[in-house]
This record gives sequence, structure tokens and C-alpha cells, in this order.
Amino acid sequence: MSAKKRKKGRDETPDESADGAATSEGGVPEDVAPLAEDGAPTDAEEVDELIEAEDADVEVSESGNSLDADIDHILSEAGQAEIAEYRDRAARAEAELANFRTRVERDRAANREAVIAEVIRTLLPAIDDLDRAAQHGDLEGSPLELVAQKLRTSFEKYGLRKVGEVGEVFDPNFHEAIVQLPKPDVTANEVGDVIEVGYALNDRLIRPAKVAVFTPES
Repeated sequence: MSAKKRKKGRDETPDESADGAATSEGGVPEDVAPLAEDGAPTDAEEVDELIEAEDADVEVSESGNSLDADIDHILSEAGQAEIAEYRDRAARAEAELANFRTRVERDRAANREAVIAEVIRTLLPAIDDLDRAAQHGDLEGSPLELVAQKLRTSFEKYGLRKVGEVGEVFDPNFHEAIVQLPKPDVTANEVGDVIEVGYALNDRLIRPAKVAVFTPES
């Protein structure tokens, strides 16, 4: 009886290792992690998987940061190129505007001069009559003398000048030869006489001077 009790007591008492550690039902110490079917610790696998997942997240994060930096760099370069293009367009537009203003001013001045020249051309017969009267002394002491003087002053203010004087070199751009007279003491064609005075407005010829030309003897 006592032997059975002692045997039963040994069966009910938990097994202990040599150092007194408690064991589980399968005889494995409680502080040892349970094994998976293939014999590897389950907790270790989970830790490794977590570490690998964290490493992958870090790599993805670093890759994402690098991609963001590349995108920012590309956008920055694109922005600089766009700014440079807009500046170039603005400079071209400003240059075109300056050229347009220059053309407008030049055309305006040319049109103004053309209008003045046309007005003077219509008044040339009256001016010729006043000049002939002045040459004959018919204007002295008369009211027309003052009128003729005011007309000449007004026209000269706009750049009107006479063309054709005796002794100057013949210029077909400003002179119209009515007659040619050979003369031994001249070396080039020159104006020998002014039949009808010409007029020019600045560099614009209004009417050529009708002249007699002395030519060298051949």
C-alpha cells in the first residue's frame, strides 16, 4: 500500500530538470519558445518577418524620398526654363514695340512732310509771281511786300529752300536742262542761267529748277 502511494506521488509530482526548472506537459521547459511543425521557433520567424518588413518599408520610404527629390528637381528646372522663355518673349515683344514706334514716327514725319510739300506745290505759282514782282521792284512800299516776306519766312521754317543758282554744278536730281551751251572755259557741266527757280523741302524735291547748262567744248 505504501509502495503504491509512493509511486502515485511520483507520477503526480511535476518533473524538474537538474537545475530545478519547471517543464511543460511535453517535457519542454516553459521558458523555451514552442516549435513550429518544421522545428523552427514561431516567435523568431515573426520577428524576422517584422524586421524584413521594416527594412522594406525603409527602402520604399528612401526610394520615395529620392523620387520626390527628383521630381522637385525636374519641376525646378522646368520652372526656370519657363521663366527664361517668358523673359525672352517679353524682351522680343519690347523690341518689336520699340521698332513699331520708330516706324510709326518715321511714317508720321514722312506723311507730314508730304502734306506740307503738296501745299507748297499748289502755292508755287503765286510765289513765282511775287518773286518776279520783287525782281522788278513792284513790291517795294506795297502791302504785298510784307505778305511775300511772311510767306517766305513761314516756308523756310518748314525747311523749304530754293534750288538752282548760276555757277553751281549741274545736278540732274535737282536741275532740268532746258538748253545746253558749249563754253570753252568750263571743265564740267554747270548752271549758266536759271530760267525757273526750283524748290526742295529738306531733301524732298518739290520742283526741279529749269536751267541753261554750260558744257565743255568737245
